[in-house]
Amino acid sequence: MFETETAPGPLAIYVHWPFCRAKCPYCDFNSHIRESVDEHRWRRALLAEIEHTASETPDRRVGSIFFGGGTPSLMAPETVAATINHIGKSWRLDSDTEITLEANPTSVEAGRFTAYRAAGINRLSLGVQALDDDSLAFLGRQHSAAEALAALETTRDTISRYSFDLIYARPEQSVADWRSELTAAFTMVGDHISLYQLTIEKGTPFYTSVRDGGIVLPSEALTVQLFEITQQLTAAAGLNAYEISNHARPGGECRHNLSYWHYNDYAGIGPGAHGRLTLEEGERIATRRHAKPETWLEAVDREGHGNARQHEVPPADSAREMLMMGLRLKTGVDLKRLTERTGLTLSDAVNLSALEQLSSGGFLIHSHQNLRATDKGRAVLNSLLTRFLV
Repeated sequence: MFETETAPGPLAIYVHWPFCRAKCPYCDFNSHIRESVDEHRWRRALLAEIEHTASETPDRRVGSIFFGGGTPSLMAPETVAATINHIGKSWRLDSDTEITLEANPTSVEAGRFTAYRAAGINRLSLGVQALDDDSLAFLGRQHSAAEALAALETTRDTISRYSFDLIYARPEQSVADWRSELTAAFTMVGDHISLYQLTIEKGTPFYTSVRDGGIVLPSEALTVQLFEITQQLTAAAGLNAYEISNHARPGGECRHNLSYWHYNDYAGIGPGAHGRLTLEEGERIATRRHAKPETWLEAVDREGHGNARQHEVPPADSAREMLMMGLRLKTGVDLKRLTERTGLTLSDAVNLSALEQLSSGGFLIHSHQNLRATDKGRAVLNSLLTRFLV
């Protein structure tokens, strides 16, 4: 056993609701369209999987719960409330546990926000994605810009902590276009905003369109410019870029996602959900649930959980994952904790020659205590990781 931390910290719980009204052409998430959903059966299955996971990780304190998807704002508020209550019975909830629900800003779903607050949700994350109707249509979104603005107003009046997402580096988007859109977005920001570059994933309609020339993406140079102006404008607005795509006012950071980036324990509940858990004996395991909703549901009915795979995480894999996740953060990776968590030192996990080259090139900053990417390095982090991780 390589874990040397005396006790794991707060547990993060991710609950996956896999259903959407429509599939966005850029999305490769585990989301599905179904004409009808037996929500009572789904509720029972979610509660059963919570019980099973809690039996493996008893007496843990829960620091955050995150309802993701799919489109969790299609869940009945009663299902959300039952899930939160059962998590509280199975583990220990703090009075200030962060409980987030992802929502689409359609008028129908915005009408449920008050009920979600009553169910226990204290943070909303809205998938706005763009602030003009042409871009929303291109992205396959089901809401208009006017609906998004109205939903943000409703959110501000209902739940004090909220965030919303925008996607940039869209085809034909200029630096001036993005500057204007982002400036408008700042008038609606609460304590957090997520700003993602459009990525093209295999198996999506956008991937086919890019391959066939139907969609032409911005050049690499323009994409870097868009990233740089994002950092400049968010900093000027008091929104710290604490992670590559996430910006917050002091104290407004998403605690749930910080659990991932700090490589703390998290439990995945629902179809396709992943987890990293420290068991009572100190063994750290990876879990992966069945992705297809019907397969997961049948497995839970039969066995009490929907595990497709569960295995111990080797120290080398843990170190690699911890570096990949932690370098997304502006603060980087605590190297003492890397050793405490995995039993390995940095020299065991990276190509030191490549590390020194990247440090000399201004992409990384390395000390005995910490490894972090510079702003320049975080703009191209994926390519850096392939160069120095072993």
